[in-house]
Amino acid sequence: MRINGVFQGGGVRGISLVGAVRAAEIHGFTFDKLAGTSSGSIVASMLASGYQAEEMKELILETNFTKFLKRAFIFNTPLVGPAVRIMLKKGLYAGEALEDWLRKVLLAKGIRTFKDIEPGKLSIIASDITSGKILILPNDLNKLGINEEYFEVARAVRMSCSIPYFFDPVLLRLPPKLSRSKAFKDQFLHIVDGGLLSNMPLWLFDQDGVKPNGGHGKITPTVGFQMVGKNSGKPHRIGGPFSMLQALFDTMLSAHDERYIEQANRYRTIKVPILGIGVTQFNITHEESLLLHESGFRAGSKFFGDWSTQYYEEEFTKYFQQAF
Repeated sequence: MRINGVFQGGGVRGISLVGAVRAAEIHGFTFDKLAGTSSGSIVASMLASGYQAEEMKELILETNFTKFLKRAFIFNTPLVGPAVRIMLKKGLYAGEALEDWLRKVLLAKGIRTFKDIEPGKLSIIASDITSGKILILPNDLNKLGINEEYFEVARAVRMSCSIPYFFDPVLLRLPPKLSRSKAFKDQFLHIVDGGLLSNMPLWLFDQDGVKPNGGHGKITPTVGFQMVGKNSGKPHRIGGPFSMLQALFDTMLSAHDERYIEQANRYRTIKVPILGIGVTQFNITHEESLLLHESGFRAGSKFFGDWSTQYYEEEFTKYFQQAF
């Protein structure tokens, strides 16, 4: 059976989503449309490129996430260096290493730009903080005068993963016809993590849940893959501006995970416990990654083991009609 998949952001804990994807595969589900925010956009883009869950698991396990934390040597001077970098670059670390890694991963499946992916299959969520708007990539690129077909998927994912003040924002330059009368500094949009505005956009594919052919056709269910639970059993230890920023990042992407799951979406959401692993815990161990994967697999197995298309349709119809 085909489903749409929407993957929530959650930093280095994304391998837990891969475990839930593996459970979906074992239960005979394949993905039609895919959407993701932040690390969820990495999972969504890999699935859209043809990766299977086991391939994704191995790729993630063999990746040292600390290599994504790159910055020039001069900015490593204790206290002063990071502060200067934030003032100059607006982030503690550059995001090129993450983008380069994903570009190679996607190219292994023959994917570089959105032209290489079936139209409408993949949506990446980012936040345009210059205009104060959510960006649904690639569709919203056309509104900016940018040809979506030739925009790199890896760059779109990097935009979605640019946690504010942790990674540099991505500067997206407007085309000449929209920037001709603007000052040079005003010709750029600052794009950051999609989780700032929508960390799990289940609403993207709601029209797919409306029965076609006068209510007699089949619907395509949408399933959300969500990471839930406290980041740790201890409070954040804030001893300075940078530990405060890390606490801010974790809170921004995680605080609304479990308590604020809307009742209207509980029936179509897999809730994956994240076992106390923090969003920016880039020194995560191999063992912790395996535990997260197993957590996702167990949550996905429980969800799909109880799957009922009839129940899904009943709940979707009820809540969709209430919304409209």
